[in-house]
Amino acid sequence: MNKLFDNFARIQKNDPEFHEIFKNFAFDEVYEYSTLSEKEAVLVTLASLIACQSPKAFKKILLSAVNEYVTPEEVKELLYQSVPYVGFGRAHNFFGVVIKVFDKKGIEMPLESRSNTTPEKRHKFGREIQDRYFGAEMIQAMNDNAFEGQKHFNTFLEGYCFGDFYTRDGLNDSERELITFVFITTLGGCENQLRGHVQGNLSVGNDKEKLISAITVILPYIGFPRSLNALGIVNEICK
Repeated sequence: MNKLFDNFARIQKNDPEFHEIFKNFAFDEVYEYSTLSEKEAVLVTLASLIACQSPKAFKKILLSAVNEYVTPEEVKELLYQSVPYVGFGRAHNFFGVVIKVFDKKGIEMPLESRSNTTPEKRHKFGREIQDRYFGAEMIQAMNDNAFEGQKHFNTFLEGYCFGDFYTRDGLNDSERELITFVFITTLGGCENQLRGHVQGNLSVGNDKEKLISAITVILPYIGFPRSLNALGIVNEICK
C-alpha cells in the first residue's frame, strides 16, 4: 500500500517528521488489522475522502490507484454512489478531480453507461433492492408510518437512491453497501442510518469482520471519535 502514498511528496519534503508518522500508521500499521482486499481498501479510502471533503488527498491516491487497484468504471460508480449519501454539494468537486486524473492517465471519457433502469421502472427496481437489503416488512412499515406531508422522502429513497444508483453495474451489492457504510461513518451524526446500513451490509454478505476492517482502514482519515462511534454501532447490531 506504500504505492498509494508516493504522491504525497510535498509533505515528505516540507514535513518529513509528520510524513513518516502518518505513513507508518495509515499505510502500514492499520493494514496489519484489516482483512480487506487491496481493491476494497482503496474503495473505502476513496469513499472516506469524498465524505471528508478532501479532494487533494483523493486525487493523490486516485493517481496511484486507478488501473492498478480499481478500474475507471469502479471509480465512476464510487462517485455516483456517493451522491445520495453525501449530497451533490459535497460530491461535485470530486467529479472534476476524477476528470483531471482520467485525462492525465489517458482514460477516455465519457465511460460506457452502466444504468440498468428506466424512468418507468426505477421505483419498482429500487423497492426490490430495499426489500432485499432491509426486509420487505421493515420497508413497508417505514412507508406506512411516514408522517403526512413527508412520504415523498420515502419515494425519493425508493426511486432516486436505490432505483437510480443501486441498480447500476460496475460495483456489486457488497461493494456498494460497504462504501455506503463508509460514507455514513465518515459523515458522523447519522447513527440511525448507520444502524440500518450495518444490517444492509450483513444482508449482502459483508460480515462484522469486514465492517471492522473498513473502520480500521479509514480511521487515519476520520479520527478516533467517529471511528469509535461506528465501532459501537457495529458491536450493537452484530451480536
